[in-house]
Amino acid sequence: MATPNKETLLDWYHQMVLIRRFEERCAELYQQGLIGGFLHLYIGQEATGVGAVAALKEHDHVITAYRDHGIALARGLDPKRVMAEMLGKVDGVSGGKGGSMHLADRERRFWGGYGIVGGHLPLAAGIALASKYEDRGEVVLCLMGDGATNIGYFHESLNLSAVWELPVVWLIENNQYGMGTSVARASGVTELVKKARAYGDNGRGMKEGPRIDGMNVLEVYEQVSEAVEYARKHGPILVESLTYRLQGHSMGDPERYRTKEEVEQYVASGPIGRFRTYLIEKYKNIEPKLDEIDARALEEVDEAVEFAKNSPDPTFEDLVRHVYVD
Repeated sequence: MATPNKETLLDWYHQMVLIRRFEERCAELYQQGLIGGFLHLYIGQEATGVGAVAALKEHDHVITAYRDHGIALARGLDPKRVMAEMLGKVDGVSGGKGGSMHLADRERRFWGGYGIVGGHLPLAAGIALASKYEDRGEVVLCLMGDGATNIGYFHESLNLSAVWELPVVWLIENNQYGMGTSVARASGVTELVKKARAYGDNGRGMKEGPRIDGMNVLEVYEQVSEAVEYARKHGPILVESLTYRLQGHSMGDPERYRTKEEVEQYVASGPIGRFRTYLIEKYKNIEPKLDEIDARALEEVDEAVEFAKNSPDPTFEDLVRHVYVD
């Protein structure tokens, strides 16, 4: 696969920096009491989200779990409306009713954002079934955390996708910990992609895909692109992206299960720094352009926060609107 052109690479860099700055600001707003409920940050996993979503076509679908802000921004949702949703405002992408864990956008075919661990996997299978039944040629990219691979939704969904040969890329974002429990302590199989073997045999059903370096946006893009085209032609494939979240599971996580030294090790090899180094080595005199992108991302986040703060709070009428049964 040919390396994307310079403009595309710079766009990916912008997306990754935007996600990082957006998440850092969300942490501040949460601490100020302006964001309620739970808050799960995507800091450290930017390369996986950006690279994977870039592998899709516009008519394909994306669905993910509650660590969803980064995926939403990578899919092209307006940062202003995403931030408004974070603050529970009426101009948010879900009308202020969903908040951090329930972002969605029909036009972008981004279906969430789900608060129940693994609860979105059967929905991904359903979207893929509709696509296949109507011969629409669409692929569903379903992202999940490593912890979701140990629950019933995972096995039911993968099994049916294999039986019906559904066009799904099941992408495990293995950030090493399910809440506060390491993969080795929670899963009998630590190479999670091998779980595909239960639902595929001799080329039939589920395909076992690669384990990829989820901190390298180029590798994620290349491998997920191949997986997407496989799913479009043949059916489901399971892929595992090895990444690392640099913040706690949520804002209330005391992080007693890992050391500061471990986190610092991953900070030093983080996805944004690695990609920036790659771009500097590949393109002469590009640093000023990267600095410009850094500054622009900060401005976009500032504008998003201002937009969200000035957006109206939902009214009672907003609350009961879209209720199907009185």
